[in-house]
Amino acid sequence: MRQYVIDELRPSEIDRIRTYLAKHCEMSDLDDFYWLLLPEDTLSEVQKGHVASCGPFGVGVQIGRDRLVIEFLVRSRKKIRCNCIAFANHSQRDFILAFADELVKFNNIVV
Repeated sequence: MRQYVIDELRPSEIDRIRTYLAKHCEMSDLDDFYWLLLPEDTLSEVQKGHVASCGPFGVGVQIGRDRLVIEFLVRSRKKIRCNCIAFANHSQRDFILAFADELVKFNNIVV
């Protein structure tokens, strides 16, 4: 899996990240797993064509004991398999990395 990992986090940082994600992401049914939804202007042409049937689109964000993992696989929130599910394109990667940078900055995490 292609992913962005921030590790060696302290428990206090994990708590702040959890609070941040609760405000800026969609919670999933799984503990410590969130969905970072992607703006429509970052979607590929295939994904734009599938918004009604497969959208919204997002990437998984998972909190571990001492780490934060953000996936680069753009998933449909409605379907498990479809040709619109793909690894992040350039604009989606930029959005994901900007989100990660803002999360780190806002929460005063030293990486």
